[in-house]
Amino acid sequence: MPTVLISPEAFLYQPEASYARMLSEAGFEVRYPKNPIFTRGTGPEEETIEVLRDCVAVIAGGEHLTRRVIEASPKLRVIARCGVGFDRVDVPAATERSVALTITPTANHEGVGEHALALLLAVAKNIALNDRNLRAGRWSQQLTAPVRGRTAGIVGLGRIGRSTAIRYAAMGMKVIAYEMFPDREFVAKHGIELVELDELLKRSDFVSIHCPLNDQTRGLCNESFFARMKPGSVLINTSRGGLVVETDLIAALKSGHLSGAGLDVFQQEPLSPTSPLLQVENVVLSPHLAGTDTRSMEDMGIESARNIITLSRNEWPDGAVVNAELRSRWKW
Repeated sequence: MPTVLISPEAFLYQPEASYARMLSEAGFEVRYPKNPIFTRGTGPEEETIEVLRDCVAVIAGGEHLTRRVIEASPKLRVIARCGVGFDRVDVPAATERSVALTITPTANHEGVGEHALALLLAVAKNIALNDRNLRAGRWSQQLTAPVRGRTAGIVGLGRIGRSTAIRYAAMGMKVIAYEMFPDREFVAKHGIELVELDELLKRSDFVSIHCPLNDQTRGLCNESFFARMKPGSVLINTSRGGLVVETDLIAALKSGHLSGAGLDVFQQEPLSPTSPLLQVENVVLSPHLAGTDTRSMEDMGIESARNIITLSRNEWPDGAVVNAELRSRWKW
C-alpha cells in the first residue's frame, strides 16, 4: 500500500481527521513522523530522508525538502505543502525528479487576513504593552493611535493581500496597494488605489507585507525601505521572515522613525530566546501562525489530501501545482 506522510504538528496522530480518512479511503497508508516537531525543519537532512523513506507523498509543513532529500526519496511523487509558501522546497530538484509540488491557494488566505488585522490593531491600540503593564501592577493610560481614517499600504495584492485589504477597509482605512499584476476588477470594486512602492511607503501609516519570498524579494524590507516609510508608521509582516532585515527594522524602531511593528514571521524560526526583537517594546510578536487557525488548518489538510488523490489518478488539480510544467508529462 503506498504511504503518505502527514507532518504538520496540528495534524499529528489523528487518523480520524477528514484529510487522513480521505487518503485512507483512496488506498493510501497514512504515516506520521515520530518526532512531533519534525515539521519545524530544525533537524538534519538525514532525519528527513529517513522519515520520507518509501513515501509516495507528503503533506508538508515547514520541513526543508532539499535536493538531497528529494533525490534520496525515489518513490516520492507529490509534495503537498500546507499553505502557499514553498521557500523550503527545492523546486528545480522536484521538477527534475517529476515530483509535483502543490500548495493550498484557497484554504488560509482569510485566516492570514484576520491575523494581519489583529496585529495592526494590537500595535495601534498598545494591546500587548498594556497587558504587560497591568500584570506588573502599572495603571498606565497612555493614549493609543486611531485606525479609522488612516492609510494602509498593501505590498502584494494577491489572494492574501486582497483578503487583508477588505478587512483594513472595513475598519475605515484608506487602502492603497503596490502590485505588479493587479486584479483590476477587485481594485475597482473596493476603491483601492494602485501606486508605486516609493509612494506607498511615503503615504502609508501602516505598511502590510504580502509577497512571496524569492531571490527578488529577500531582504526587501531593509534600511532603505524603512527610511522611505512615513515617520511614525508601522510595519505588519505575516508573509515570510526573510523579507525583513531584522537588524534594520530594530534600528528604525529604536530611532523612533517607525512607531511599531507586528510580526508573525522571522528570519530564524523558531525565534531565538535571545532575539533582540524580544527587547523592543513597540513590537507585537506571534509564532508564525497567521494562516493556521482551526478552520484554515482543516481546509489545508483537505485541500492537500485532495491534491494528492487527484494527481494519483493522473488528473490535474488546476491552480494548485507550483511546477505546472510537469502537466504535459505527468504520470503517477
